[in-house]
Amino acid sequence: MHELGVTENIVNIALAKAGEAQASKVIRINLVVGELAGFVPDCIQFYFDSLSKDTVAQGAILHFESVPAELRCRDCSTIFQPQDTLWACPKCKGRSVEILKGRELYIESLEVE
Repeated sequence: MHELGVTENIVNIALAKAGEAQASKVIRINLVVGELAGFVPDCIQFYFDSLSKDTVAQGAILHFESVPAELRCRDCSTIFQPQDTLWACPKCKGRSVEILKGRELYIESLEVE
């Protein structure tokens, strides 16, 4: 359900930026979503279709770019992508890690006319 609030923000940002550009239509919204962000693109699309109705963003294509998780081992500083749910360092087998990438959720760009 947290996709609703996020999608409201996406629509509001798109409408504000379209207004600034004096655009008549939002064609495409390019979103970056980290694999650990916990957002479901299909849910965002569902809410977007409803929230953008009767606005210049209605019918805009949402393009989702997924960012894989990237971790750094706090013991040996190895940077790696986890291959399982244990998140053990492939070099030293340490389990103390820092998340470097994968939590992202932002609008990368908008295409308007």
